[in-house]
Amino acid sequence: MDLDALTTVIAELDDNVLTLTLNRPERLNSFTNTMRAEFRQIWEHAREDDDIHVMVLRAAGDRAFSTGMDTREGTFISDNVFSRRDPGNDLSPKHNGCWKPLICAVHGMVAGGALYWLNEADIIVASDDAQFFDPHVSYGLVAALEPIGLAHRIPIGEVLRMVLLGLDERMSAQRAREIGFVSEIVARADLWTRAESLARRIAAKPPAAIQGSVRAIWESRDVGRSHALATGMSYTSLGNPIGKAQVNRAEVATRDYEVR
Repeated sequence: MDLDALTTVIAELDDNVLTLTLNRPERLNSFTNTMRAEFRQIWEHAREDDDIHVMVLRAAGDRAFSTGMDTREGTFISDNVFSRRDPGNDLSPKHNGCWKPLICAVHGMVAGGALYWLNEADIIVASDDAQFFDPHVSYGLVAALEPIGLAHRIPIGEVLRMVLLGLDERMSAQRAREIGFVSEIVARADLWTRAESLARRIAAKPPAAIQGSVRAIWESRDVGRSHALATGMSYTSLGNPIGKAQVNRAEVATRDYEVR
């Protein structure tokens, strides 16, 4: 895949960190059919490229991380009702079998379909101006797909409040952190630097251990406890010999840490 050929996303690979920048600021980084297609390619490329250990998703422009689907262009849904699929699947790394960690660095408006990315993020860092909301019901649209994903991350009461109030209320970055949606809030000027710093710390760790951990934890949410533990055990059996060979235990820094 030629990362330079992307038209809606800027993709930059440096020291095992793939930084993806949504690049439609004139349309508040809303997604289109083209962006959907490009993200399908990105996840496939990231899944197979061993040089990519971690991904950071951020957005260009001052006003928004993303406001979801571009309402001017719309998005493709099959005329055949039995062939219809959630358009957000294209935007979601785990739905595309990509188990490289995803850090989302969000600012400004984070609305509607933007939740497709956040729902499958492993770490979300927000600037202090970030605001989260779902406008669907205000426009007479059923809010189902994004909120269902969100309900697997935060209390259902918070999801329902966001859905039912629509455009009448926005969740602040501070509230998002209180409920565990956002793990950290930083000043806007520090957002990209902080996300990159976290990504580089993760990227320095054995990739087999990282990817196996991500996959085991996410897949556990879809099955019962016993099944999840059995699958997790198989992943340790598969991944540990590879991961241990990727690191010199004597050289692992044990005192270079932050307290959050």
